[in-house]
Amino acid sequence: MGEAFAEAFGLIGNLDQELIGITWNSIRFSLISTVLTSVLAIPAGVALAFRKKERSRILISILNTLMALPTVVVGLLVYTLISRSGPLGVFGLLFSPRAIIIGQTILAFPIVTSLVYGAVYGLELELRETLRTLGCSPAQTVWKTLLEARVAVASAVLSGFGRLIGEVGVSMMLGGNIRGYTRTMTTALALETQRGAFSLALALGMLLLLVAFGVNFTLNWTVNRARR
Repeated sequence: MGEAFAEAFGLIGNLDQELIGITWNSIRFSLISTVLTSVLAIPAGVALAFRKKERSRILISILNTLMALPTVVVGLLVYTLISRSGPLGVFGLLFSPRAIIIGQTILAFPIVTSLVYGAVYGLELELRETLRTLGCSPAQTVWKTLLEARVAVASAVLSGFGRLIGEVGVSMMLGGNIRGYTRTMTTALALETQRGAFSLALALGMLLLLVAFGVNFTLNWTVNRARR
């Protein structure tokens, strides 16, 4: 095992091309998915926060349920849509980066939406009357509330990225784990462990932990900076 760790550090230190390519795939797919999720989920969370509680209660319950949805279930649902026999099979999305991005966006959407809703809802109750008294229009009220909750919204986005960088089910089922194309850190880690190639698996695990640490460090730094 000590030899495997030494080889793993060697791969990282020498910037092994396969290792770098796999890591870049994971980061790239997760970043694109996070951006797409943010574009959809932030407005959705804000809209739910400004709806009457009775109307949004069912939707929030659904979102909270979907937050716990296993990645393999999301992968299976998307697979049925984009496979050759599925309604979107004509676009040839299966086993491509686009398929992974679609699946990851769907996976992260309920997480980011629910967190944004929670962040904006409490502030909205406190700020709405104050902003109305100051003569703000409904659009200005929404915008100022969103600005006030910007740290929590940023935290929601980072949480979504953290969820995606470590998922394996969607990437495996929709990407096919194709070397040099759709292989990510998690799918490669699973494959290399099964093969007994522990050095590469350990190197991938270390980099995955490093990325996760980076996300958490950024999250804590953002929160602490906003409190000053």
